[in-house]
Amino acid sequence: MSIRITAPDRLGTTRLPDGRELAWSEWGPPGAPPVLLSPGAATTRRLGTAALDGLDGLGGPGGHGVRLIGLDRPGLGASTPAPGRTFADFVQDVRDLCALRGLGRPAMAGNSQGAPFALACAAAGAVSALAVVAGSDEIAADPAALPAGLRDLVELTAADPAAAEETFARFTPRAMWDMVMASSPESDLAVYRDPGFAAAYRAALEDAFAQGPAGYARDTVLAMGRWPFDLGAVAVPVDLWYGAEDTAHSPDNGAALAARIPGARRHLVPGIGGAVLWTHTGPILRTLMERAAG
Repeated sequence: MSIRITAPDRLGTTRLPDGRELAWSEWGPPGAPPVLLSPGAATTRRLGTAALDGLDGLGGPGGHGVRLIGLDRPGLGASTPAPGRTFADFVQDVRDLCALRGLGRPAMAGNSQGAPFALACAAAGAVSALAVVAGSDEIAADPAALPAGLRDLVELTAADPAAAEETFARFTPRAMWDMVMASSPESDLAVYRDPGFAAAYRAALEDAFAQGPAGYARDTVLAMGRWPFDLGAVAVPVDLWYGAEDTAHSPDNGAALAARIPGARRHLVPGIGGAVLWTHTGPILRTLMERAAG
């Protein structure tokens, strides 16, 4: 399956009030409504969605499409590391970025391991609407239901977060690629093995580890632990998108997760797994912008 992934139209960094740099990328017209993208595990601002062609009508009558803004979480890509950072710290980074760049209160999409960070932003009211796409579930909420190997990691994260972080810091870009290839259904592999997509994905993995593995390790400890925000307090529109063949991100394709979020809508897409962000970019962003406007 051929998916056209384009390089960002613009790359930049913003100096936050504490002096750190938060790196970002942009696709789409500079004046279009912004959508923040919290990327998946061990990827960065350099890997966006599929091409944004055909989305010119977004943003209401006379709309100019969408301005997709990918973010590097601290320690990944070009963003300054922040050892010991929390979900609340990421929410504040997003608030500061939006204030400094005049983004208002944008919509947001969170993919894979980026989803819990986006959910934290939604719970805090920092964004106007949210799309959770192949989102990592709160697996620490019911570790007994997990496969033995994953359950061991969740229990280690709960008992000794520092030791878990050291374990996750052993990962490399090649190890991440191999893990995704080994755990993905054929429908996803048809996307991931496409030469254009594979080149973009591998480049994003290398970029994520450019400052070392600590950024990925911290992300993973936060995502695998109990989430310290109340999903029941989310007061913005939320849509969850899962591929029906996705066996990696959520035990039940987000059904229980959606039930914990007031008013959330779940979309189960047949014929694809975790690659749904790239195969269904148009419907996901259209729905997100409609929900933000509504």
